[in-house]
Amino acid sequence: MSHYPALRLRRTRSTPWSRRLHAETVLTPVDLIWPLFIAEGQGIEEPIATLPGVSRWSIDGIVARAKEARDAGIPCIALFPNTPPHLRTEDGREALNPDNLMCRATRALKDAVPEIGVLTDVALDPYTAHGHDGLVDAAGYVVNDTTAEMLVGQALNQAAAGADIIAPSDMMDGRIGQIRDALEGGGHVNVQIMSYAAKYASGFYGPFRDAVGSRGLLKGDKKTYQMDSANAEEALREVALDLAEGADSVMVKPGLPYLDIILRVKTEFQVPVFAYQVSGEYAMIEAAVAAGVAERDPVVLETLMAFKRAGCSGVLTYHALHAARLLGA
Repeated sequence: MSHYPALRLRRTRSTPWSRRLHAETVLTPVDLIWPLFIAEGQGIEEPIATLPGVSRWSIDGIVARAKEARDAGIPCIALFPNTPPHLRTEDGREALNPDNLMCRATRALKDAVPEIGVLTDVALDPYTAHGHDGLVDAAGYVVNDTTAEMLVGQALNQAAAGADIIAPSDMMDGRIGQIRDALEGGGHVNVQIMSYAAKYASGFYGPFRDAVGSRGLLKGDKKTYQMDSANAEEALREVALDLAEGADSVMVKPGLPYLDIILRVKTEFQVPVFAYQVSGEYAMIEAAVAAGVAERDPVVLETLMAFKRAGCSGVLTYHALHAARLLGA
């Protein structure tokens, strides 16, 4: 390597065109997935206090948001339902209803905006009276195998409604293989599985639980099934198992506090890796903007670039539409 002054690393940074030319990582709207929250009703928009700028939308509003996403170049949206309280039960059976909120929204989207991919969440927390991602026994422990059977039924229900990507976020052992077998057996051979393979028990999920109405319901915590934030090697084992069972892509959640996990998963497996910039991360950015200590546009783009630099194929982010418009400007 040359030495200064023959070598001046600032030379290639001296102009905007040169910085673009030498960029090692590129962020575009096609790298984004936009999470959207569904509410019952017609013409409904319910702002979420802990997620400034984010609302729950009735299905007609979800369709309108999908058209905005399409026009901004976003390829996929992710759906999360706010199930009415009277439909939340101990066994989460509303997850299996072919006319539940998630399935009706999926059908409406595939009818109105077929060119947009639809990712659906597979977990029972929007449907259970206790707020857990699975079924609980008398001691309050989330049971694995019975929950997995429910998740298979939920996945088939969503696939029949037209879901393009099934995204199990529950962290039960063995569920990816069971869901893959059921999708194949049910003729849904092109439905993808994006596994939440390394989902950590995190303090960053609070606003999301407000959005889907489960925060006040949750009894205890989720540490017996979501991962310990101290563990990295375990994340690699979880990813390896899910890939072996038939996952097409894997997700790390939360995002920015786990960039090291994203990098290790990408380096180890060389498969499509996604990250979820979760509700708490979004809320912190918006709080910083509101406090006048950060500018939204550069901070949003910098954090998303960090995910791509770490190895992500794409990012689920509540800033997706805003970022896509910035990138397309």
